[in-house]
Amino acid sequence: MPITANLGLFTKRRLPYVAAMEILESDIDFTPLHERMASYVDREYLPCVSTLIMRGTEVLDYFQYGYMDLESREPLREDAIFRMYSNTKLVTSVALMQLCEQDRFDLDDPLASVLPEFANMRVLRPGASHIDDAEPCAEPILMRHILSHTAGFSYGFIEPESVIDQAYGQTVLNPFGGADPTLEELCAQLAQMPLAFVPGESWRYSLATDVCARVVEVLSGKPFDAYLEEHIFAPLEMVDTGFHVPAEKQGRFVTQYAPIDVLDPTKPGLVKQDDPREGIYTKPRRFLSGGGGLVSTAADYLTFMRMLVSGGIWDGVQILHPNTMRQMRRSQLLHGVKVSFPMWDMPGTEFGLGFALKEQLSKEEPVRALHEYHWGGIAGTHSWMAPAAGIAGLCMTQCLPSFWHPFSHDFKAMAYSLTERATIRPPG
Repeated sequence: MPITANLGLFTKRRLPYVAAMEILESDIDFTPLHERMASYVDREYLPCVSTLIMRGTEVLDYFQYGYMDLESREPLREDAIFRMYSNTKLVTSVALMQLCEQDRFDLDDPLASVLPEFANMRVLRPGASHIDDAEPCAEPILMRHILSHTAGFSYGFIEPESVIDQAYGQTVLNPFGGADPTLEELCAQLAQMPLAFVPGESWRYSLATDVCARVVEVLSGKPFDAYLEEHIFAPLEMVDTGFHVPAEKQGRFVTQYAPIDVLDPTKPGLVKQDDPREGIYTKPRRFLSGGGGLVSTAADYLTFMRMLVSGGIWDGVQILHPNTMRQMRRSQLLHGVKVSFPMWDMPGTEFGLGFALKEQLSKEEPVRALHEYHWGGIAGTHSWMAPAAGIAGLCMTQCLPSFWHPFSHDFKAMAYSLTERATIRPPG
């Protein structure tokens, strides 16, 4: 698909579905950004790409390019439904903090006060070579720990050679292992495992946000999906966000791909990984994953982001109080503890109550990026909000893995650069 011949096809048409997404007038020429994003599709690194840049709560630019499905070559739809994976974590964290606002719990309450199975936890001894090489944990898991990935849980796939992840992989605790537990069953199994570290002493990406989802169920007395629908999705009119794609919407569901070489995202070639009509999202599942189970659209997630950047309120609907939003953007990590992955370098990054926080800048990053809060999904759905710059961004694709992918770094860098000295005019 030559870029010069087809960019107009995907940027100029406006379907009724996104008619409300009025674009601010500005003197910014976003063509270089569009061409860069389209190049990832043309070079067969990604099947599709959708990007959106906001100034405040207004949309500065919305772009899409590529295909719903590489075999059919159907162009990417503006109402396309994406697997959001870990972008789900932001929604779950907001849901739990709603209950915190209602004084249903305090951040320093032990997790066991809500989920008794997490009392009397054990922790792996330093240098443990077996999952049973553990001792009683001296500190309890607190509610703030499960919101900040400092509880001592793991994920089952981040470090597959580690003692803790190997043990997770042999149970229902591996989210990519095909198991379909309820949140209650997941937590019961998780509570039987030792912790990777004493709560609060380190940071490790984990199933903690799925535990948050179970806490929501217990405190609210509602299934997690029902709670989200009643308290977030319906109030914000997020009509296409949920845990599965019903039959009448599956024509809008993007096929998911994987790179030919998962270790090299810039090696051309893609293979189908999840079919939109035959995959696991085509029917309701028992596992309502608060850590990675949602599907959504650009329009729906835009509404969610508008609520975040507005201090918890959007279009007259209050989801959270502004003070709660500010609290969520404060680091929960002890001095010297940073966000880190074995395969991705995230320098200067700490973690709040559901968000990663940019607390130190590299030489390449603009000053306006300081205190940016963000997170993304493993198939390439990234959202970030930059209070100092007054901008926010959303970029989406469906290629797993592409959590820390060159296209998202390019998108963010160009979004900052292009908006730095722009003249913005209000719509109308």
